[in-house]
Amino acid sequence: MGNVRDLRSVSDAAAARAAASTVARRSYGKLLAYLAADMHDVSAAEDALSEAFAAALADWPANGCPDQPEAWLMTVARRKGIDGTRRHRTGDAVAAQLRAIADMQAECMHADGEDDAFPDRRLALLFACTHPAIDASVRAPLMLQTVLGLDAKTIASAFLVSPEAMGKRLGRAKQKIREAGIPFVIPEREAWSGRLDGVLDAVYATYAEGWSDPDEADLVRRDLADEAIFLARLLVELLPQEPEAMGLLAGMLYAQARRSARRNAQGDYVPLAKQDISLWDAAAIDEAEALLQRASAFKHIGRYQLEAALQSAHIERRRSGRTDWTPEVQLYGALLALTGSPVVALNRALAVAELEGLQVALAILEDLSVDKRLTDYQPYWAALADLLARAGQKTRAHHAYEIAIGLTRDAAVRRFLQDRQAGLDP
Repeated sequence: MGNVRDLRSVSDAAAARAAASTVARRSYGKLLAYLAADMHDVSAAEDALSEAFAAALADWPANGCPDQPEAWLMTVARRKGIDGTRRHRTGDAVAAQLRAIADMQAECMHADGEDDAFPDRRLALLFACTHPAIDASVRAPLMLQTVLGLDAKTIASAFLVSPEAMGKRLGRAKQKIREAGIPFVIPEREAWSGRLDGVLDAVYATYAEGWSDPDEADLVRRDLADEAIFLARLLVELLPQEPEAMGLLAGMLYAQARRSARRNAQGDYVPLAKQDISLWDAAAIDEAEALLQRASAFKHIGRYQLEAALQSAHIERRRSGRTDWTPEVQLYGALLALTGSPVVALNRALAVAELEGLQVALAILEDLSVDKRLTDYQPYWAALADLLARAGQKTRAHHAYEIAIGLTRDAAVRRFLQDRQAGLDP
């Protein structure tokens, strides 16, 4: 009989952990954003929510998972927040803080259901993370921790810094939010131009980190790509009149649709021109096309819509077998005029090579060579090597391949470039 009870206890504990994990995955950002907005302190809100999840793991195995786990967690976190405020603050500061936290209960009591109990304030939290007072280098990591609940160690691995350094950066950012009184609110529409761009850029940077994984088995980076798409979906849902948010999501969906085709069965890198299009995710591409069409209806073109349009053009060309590169050159030209980015100029040169010839493209790359931002940019050297090889300049191509190989983190891409370099020899 005792063994049966023990097994049931183990089963209940596992079910409680699974339930807490599910709520954490689905609702962490929403709960944290709600708490942080009312406590005006991200770190304190994180502590209170962490204690609430610990309480859930202790309570739910014995008493069962509540019908509304979000509401249960918020009630406990609110109490933990009050206790924390009492411990660390005194006088008028305590009274003001307790009133702010207590207001949450009244707001919850007027809601009809669990989904409505806590207004989704993640968008406001995104804007807080990209406030001008927050250093640009920590905005994306701060979003990942506060909105998605990733720990500092995971984020540090993705951004190639030590966990200690990342922890310090995140701590300073949260301290800045508290000391500067950065509000957890969506700015007025006239102020969106600067702030929304920061949000979009941070989401894009997050996706780029996940996309450029050095190993397909690197689940941390693959999770980053998924979480960036989640954030973009959130932006589109909560800002349905912002075409650039739609463009950002569309561009990421186009790229994500091709992810499984980037490696062959042996794990070797496969460039876009050689990919098996039957492996592309047709549903993701269709969704991206619909988003891009919706965005174009606003007749307000921006960077992310142009990026998505380029992805669409590449996919259409591969599907149809179209050989004319005019649309790509035109789109890259528009994007270059908008951003002035040397990376865009590089990609435009590759399209120009197909439309106007190798010598024209090589002249463009020669002009770009003086831009120090490209000195250690691996795609520049890989592109230069390819164009030189195709133009018959084998010695220079060999040297460019050598640099590209040395700068490559992805083992599969390194092997691909080494094979290309070896192919230069007689």
